[in-house]
Amino acid sequence: MKPAVQKSLSEHAYEQILEAIVSGELEPGSRLRDGELAERLGTSRTPVREALRRLGDEGMVVTEPNTATTVAPLDAATAEEAFVVLAALHSLATRLGVPNLTPADIEEMEAINMRRRGAVERQELMPTIELDDAFHGILVTAARNRELERTIDRLMPKIRRLDIQHFSKLAREETPDDHDPILAACRAGNAAKAAQLVEESFLKLGESAEREIAERGVADDRSA
Repeated sequence: MKPAVQKSLSEHAYEQILEAIVSGELEPGSRLRDGELAERLGTSRTPVREALRRLGDEGMVVTEPNTATTVAPLDAATAEEAFVVLAALHSLATRLGVPNLTPADIEEMEAINMRRRGAVERQELMPTIELDDAFHGILVTAARNRELERTIDRLMPKIRRLDIQHFSKLAREETPDDHDPILAACRAGNAAKAAQLVEESFLKLGESAEREIAERGVADDRSA
Protein backbone atom coordinates (compact mmCIF):
# COMPACT_ATOMS: atom_id res chain seq x y z
CA MET A 1 0.00 0.00 0.00
CA LYS A 2 1.09 3.58 -0.66
CA PRO A 3 0.76 6.74 1.44
CA ALA A 4 -2.06 9.14 0.59
CA VAL A 5 -1.72 11.37 -2.48
CA GLN A 6 -3.68 14.40 -3.67
CA LYS A 7 -7.22 13.04 -3.52
CA SER A 8 -9.75 12.56 -0.75
CA LEU A 9 -8.32 10.44 2.02
CA SER A 10 -11.30 8.09 2.04
CA GLU A 11 -11.05 7.60 -1.75
CA HIS A 12 -7.34 6.88 -1.47
CA ALA A 13 -7.93 4.42 1.37
CA TYR A 14 -10.68 2.72 -0.64
CA GLU A 15 -8.50 2.34 -3.73
CA GLN A 16 -5.51 1.01 -1.81
CA ILE A 17 -7.46 -1.49 0.28
CA LEU A 18 -9.40 -2.64 -2.79
CA GLU A 19 -6.17 -3.15 -4.72
CA ALA A 20 -4.72 -5.17 -1.85
CA ILE A 21 -7.83 -7.38 -1.75
CA VAL A 22 -7.94 -7.90 -5.52
CA SER A 23 -4.23 -8.71 -5.76
CA GLY A 24 -4.36 -11.15 -2.86
CA GLU A 25 -2.13 -9.10 -0.60
CA LEU A 26 -5.11 -9.19 1.77
CA GLU A 27 -6.35 -12.77 1.54
CA PRO A 28 -9.94 -14.01 1.97
CA GLY A 29 -10.74 -14.17 5.66
CA SER A 30 -8.00 -11.73 6.66
CA ARG A 31 -9.01 -9.53 9.56
CA LEU A 32 -9.03 -5.83 8.76
CA ARG A 33 -8.16 -3.57 11.69
CA ASP A 34 -8.77 0.08 10.96
CA GLY A 35 -5.87 1.19 13.16
CA GLU A 36 -3.36 -1.03 11.35
CA LEU A 37 -4.67 -0.02 7.94
CA ALA A 38 -4.56 3.66 8.89
CA GLU A 39 -0.93 3.32 9.94
CA ARG A 40 0.02 1.56 6.70
CA LEU A 41 -1.75 4.22 4.65
CA GLY A 42 -0.40 7.14 6.66
CA THR A 43 -3.83 8.48 7.49
CA SER A 44 -6.35 8.54 10.33
CA ARG A 45 -8.93 5.87 11.11
CA THR A 46 -11.90 7.88 9.84
CA PRO A 47 -11.17 7.59 6.07
CA VAL A 48 -10.28 3.92 6.56
CA ARG A 49 -13.61 3.27 8.23
CA GLU A 50 -15.39 5.08 5.41
CA ALA A 51 -13.51 2.97 2.88
CA LEU A 52 -14.39 -0.25 4.70
CA ARG A 53 -18.06 0.71 4.77
CA ARG A 54 -17.95 1.25 1.01
CA LEU A 55 -16.16 -2.05 0.46
CA GLY A 56 -18.77 -3.73 2.63
CA ASP A 57 -21.55 -2.31 0.45
CA GLU A 58 -19.74 -3.76 -2.58
CA GLY A 59 -19.35 -7.20 -1.01
CA MET A 60 -15.56 -7.07 -0.83
CA VAL A 61 -15.42 -7.18 2.98
CA VAL A 62 -17.71 -8.62 5.63
CA THR A 63 -18.43 -6.90 8.94
CA GLU A 64 -19.97 -8.87 11.79
CA PRO A 65 -21.70 -6.70 14.40
CA ASN A 66 -19.55 -6.16 17.49
CA THR A 67 -16.84 -8.48 16.18
CA ALA A 68 -14.54 -7.86 13.22
CA THR A 69 -14.27 -6.86 9.59
CA THR A 70 -12.69 -9.44 7.31
CA VAL A 71 -11.97 -9.84 3.61
CA ALA A 72 -14.96 -11.55 2.02
CA PRO A 73 -14.48 -15.22 1.10
CA LEU A 74 -14.55 -16.48 -2.46
CA ASP A 75 -17.05 -19.20 -3.26
CA ALA A 76 -18.76 -20.83 -6.20
CA ALA A 77 -21.96 -18.86 -5.68
CA THR A 78 -20.05 -15.57 -5.83
CA ALA A 79 -18.40 -16.61 -9.09
CA GLU A 80 -21.67 -17.70 -10.67
CA GLU A 81 -23.54 -14.54 -9.70
CA ALA A 82 -20.75 -12.19 -10.77
CA PHE A 83 -20.09 -13.74 -14.16
CA VAL A 84 -23.77 -14.08 -15.09
CA VAL A 85 -24.27 -10.37 -14.47
CA LEU A 86 -21.03 -9.44 -16.22
CA ALA A 87 -21.96 -11.55 -19.25
CA ALA A 88 -25.28 -9.73 -19.57
CA LEU A 89 -23.68 -6.31 -19.17
CA HIS A 90 -20.96 -6.96 -21.74
CA SER A 91 -23.50 -8.45 -24.14
CA LEU A 92 -25.53 -5.25 -23.88
CA ALA A 93 -22.41 -3.11 -24.30
CA THR A 94 -21.51 -5.07 -27.42
CA ARG A 95 -25.01 -4.78 -28.88
CA LEU A 96 -24.90 -1.00 -28.35
CA GLY A 97 -21.28 -0.57 -29.29
CA VAL A 98 -20.90 -2.48 -32.57
CA PRO A 99 -22.92 0.04 -34.65
CA ASN A 100 -20.64 2.81 -33.37
CA LEU A 101 -17.31 1.11 -34.08
CA THR A 102 -15.01 3.03 -36.40
CA PRO A 103 -12.38 1.53 -38.72
CA ALA A 104 -9.78 2.69 -36.19
CA ASP A 105 -11.62 0.82 -33.42
CA ILE A 106 -11.65 -2.37 -35.48
CA GLU A 107 -7.97 -1.97 -36.26
CA GLU A 108 -7.19 -1.52 -32.57
CA MET A 109 -9.25 -4.57 -31.65
CA GLU A 110 -7.37 -6.62 -34.25
CA ALA A 111 -4.03 -5.49 -32.82
CA ILE A 112 -5.12 -6.29 -29.26
CA ASN A 113 -6.41 -9.68 -30.38
CA MET A 114 -3.05 -10.51 -31.95
CA ARG A 115 -1.20 -9.62 -28.72
CA ARG A 116 -3.75 -11.53 -26.68
CA ARG A 117 -3.28 -14.60 -28.90
CA GLY A 118 0.42 -14.56 -28.12
CA ALA A 119 -0.23 -14.19 -24.38
CA VAL A 120 -2.64 -17.15 -24.43
CA GLU A 121 -0.18 -19.32 -26.33
CA ARG A 122 2.51 -18.46 -23.75
CA GLN A 123 0.02 -19.15 -20.93
CA GLU A 124 0.60 -15.70 -19.45
CA LEU A 125 -2.37 -15.07 -17.19
CA MET A 126 -2.08 -11.38 -16.35
CA PRO A 127 -1.29 -10.16 -19.89
CA THR A 128 -4.20 -12.30 -21.16
CA ILE A 129 -6.53 -10.71 -18.59
CA GLU A 130 -5.34 -7.17 -19.35
CA LEU A 131 -5.61 -7.59 -23.11
CA ASP A 132 -9.05 -9.18 -22.74
CA ASP A 133 -10.12 -6.12 -20.75
CA ALA A 134 -8.76 -3.84 -23.46
CA PHE A 135 -10.53 -5.77 -26.23
CA HIS A 136 -13.93 -5.60 -24.56
CA GLY A 137 -13.21 -2.10 -23.31
CA ILE A 138 -13.37 -0.77 -26.86
CA LEU A 139 -16.90 -2.14 -27.19
CA VAL A 140 -17.90 -0.70 -23.81
CA THR A 141 -16.59 2.73 -24.80
CA ALA A 142 -18.32 2.50 -28.18
CA ALA A 143 -21.62 1.80 -26.43
CA ARG A 144 -21.59 5.45 -25.27
CA ASN A 145 -23.50 4.65 -22.12
CA ARG A 146 -21.82 5.97 -19.00
CA GLU A 147 -24.18 4.22 -16.60
CA LEU A 148 -23.42 0.88 -18.23
CA GLU A 149 -19.70 1.62 -18.10
CA ARG A 150 -19.87 2.58 -14.41
CA THR A 151 -21.82 -0.58 -13.58
CA ILE A 152 -19.23 -2.78 -15.29
CA ASP A 153 -16.43 -0.91 -13.51
CA ARG A 154 -18.08 -1.50 -10.14
CA LEU A 155 -18.33 -5.24 -10.79
CA MET A 156 -14.85 -5.75 -12.22
CA PRO A 157 -12.93 -5.88 -8.90
CA LYS A 158 -14.86 -9.01 -7.93
CA ILE A 159 -14.11 -10.59 -11.29
CA ARG A 160 -10.46 -9.60 -11.21
CA ARG A 161 -10.08 -10.96 -7.71
CA LEU A 162 -11.42 -14.29 -8.88
CA ASP A 163 -9.10 -14.30 -11.90
CA ILE A 164 -5.94 -13.49 -9.97
CA GLN A 165 -6.42 -15.59 -6.85
CA HIS A 166 -8.10 -18.71 -8.12
CA PHE A 167 -7.86 -19.16 -11.84
CA SER A 168 -4.24 -19.49 -12.85
CA LYS A 169 -5.29 -22.38 -15.07
CA LEU A 170 -7.82 -20.32 -17.01
CA ALA A 171 -5.11 -19.07 -19.33
CA ARG A 172 -4.48 -22.70 -20.28
CA GLU A 173 -8.18 -23.24 -20.95
CA GLU A 174 -8.37 -20.28 -23.31
CA THR A 175 -7.75 -20.96 -26.99
CA PRO A 176 -5.67 -18.49 -29.01
CA ASP A 177 -8.44 -17.84 -31.53
CA ASP A 178 -11.50 -17.81 -29.26
CA HIS A 179 -12.03 -14.07 -29.80
CA ASP A 180 -11.80 -14.33 -33.59
CA PRO A 181 -15.56 -14.98 -34.11
CA ILE A 182 -16.39 -11.93 -31.99
CA LEU A 183 -14.04 -9.80 -34.04
CA ALA A 184 -15.47 -11.18 -37.30
CA ALA A 185 -19.01 -10.27 -36.18
CA CYS A 186 -17.82 -6.77 -35.27
CA ARG A 187 -16.19 -6.34 -38.67
CA ALA A 188 -19.44 -7.40 -40.32
CA GLY A 189 -21.43 -4.98 -38.18
CA ASN A 190 -23.51 -7.86 -36.84
CA ALA A 191 -24.28 -6.51 -33.36
CA ALA A 192 -26.66 -9.34 -32.39
CA LYS A 193 -24.16 -12.06 -33.26
CA ALA A 194 -21.29 -10.27 -31.56
CA ALA A 195 -23.38 -9.75 -28.42
CA GLN A 196 -24.33 -13.45 -28.36
CA LEU A 197 -20.71 -14.53 -28.70
CA VAL A 198 -19.54 -12.14 -25.99
CA GLU A 199 -22.19 -13.38 -23.58
CA GLU A 200 -21.29 -17.00 -24.27
CA SER A 201 -17.61 -16.22 -23.70
CA PHE A 202 -18.19 -14.68 -20.28
CA LEU A 203 -20.61 -17.42 -19.24
CA LYS A 204 -18.04 -20.05 -20.18
CA LEU A 205 -15.44 -18.26 -18.09
CA GLY A 206 -17.86 -18.11 -15.19
CA GLU A 207 -18.54 -21.84 -15.42
CA SER A 208 -14.80 -22.51 -15.31
CA ALA A 209 -14.43 -20.22 -12.31
CA GLU A 210 -17.29 -21.85 -10.43
CA ARG A 211 -15.95 -25.32 -11.19
CA GLU A 212 -12.43 -24.53 -10.01
CA ILE A 213 -13.63 -22.98 -6.75
CA ALA A 214 -15.76 -26.04 -6.08
CA GLU A 215 -12.84 -28.37 -6.87
CA ARG A 216 -10.52 -26.43 -4.60
CA GLY A 217 -13.09 -26.52 -1.82
CA VAL A 218 -13.25 -30.30 -2.05
CA ALA A 219 -9.45 -30.52 -2.07
CA ASP A 220 -9.21 -28.25 0.99
CA ASP A 221 -11.77 -30.38 2.85
CA ARG A 222 -9.81 -33.54 2.09
CA SER A 223 -6.55 -32.03 3.31
CA ALA A 224 -8.10 -30.64 6.51
